[in-house]
Amino acid sequence: MPQAGLMPVHFVTCPTAMTTLLALDTATEACSVALLHNGQVLSHYEVIPRLHAQRLLPMIKQLLADAEVPLSALDAIAFGRGPGAFTGVRIAIGVVQGLAFALERPVLPVSNLAVLAQRSLREHGAQQVAAAIDARMDEVYWGCYRAEQGEMRLAGVEAVLPPERACLPGDASGDWFAAGTGWGTFAARIPVAVSGQDAAMLPHAEDLLSLARFAWARGEALDADLAQPVYLRDQVATPKASV
Repeated sequence: MPQAGLMPVHFVTCPTAMTTLLALDTATEACSVALLHNGQVLSHYEVIPRLHAQRLLPMIKQLLADAEVPLSALDAIAFGRGPGAFTGVRIAIGVVQGLAFALERPVLPVSNLAVLAQRSLREHGAQQVAAAIDARMDEVYWGCYRAEQGEMRLAGVEAVLPPERACLPGDASGDWFAAGTGWGTFAARIPVAVSGQDAAMLPHAEDLLSLARFAWARGEALDADLAQPVYLRDQVATPKASV
């Protein structure tokens, strides 16, 4: 189980030495930030339910200070676009848009289900991942991914559905790994056979950053005003009509 509190800061060498990217995620109980600069990745990760709004900006500030990188050095900002907790996703988008507008930098939205799959690849070597996040209301956010040259790519579509309706892609074969809190809550109700699982796994900005690097290389960065949440539900926190 992930433990509450600040996790150790660590560096990972990576080849994109001339690009500086910041990634952040607040869509689940975890709050994390990661930075790519001069070929190294530096990350901070905390499991702090309901404290994301208070901790996110200080975490970013500390991360940049640890790396001795000014905000102005950023080329783009990546973020977890959802699906996930409504408030958490909105916090990330608000911070990202504020920074991106101020710096005049583009943004890179990344699926939180894809981030779970990418973390499964990094930590467990999983090549095929069925990612599930507890969506409350007796449903799961669901997506299946396959590794392609180090990047977890969506196989099929992401959806929010009752756990009994979750399924693998029609062409599925081989071993599949289960990742995410949806498996922790609903494993007995998900009719999918898996070879292994990490039902406590939460998205980590380090893996979000990995996916953002692929998107950046493909030229998929967007203007900040195009940063939009992906809730998968048609209606989320819709105000009641006045009477």
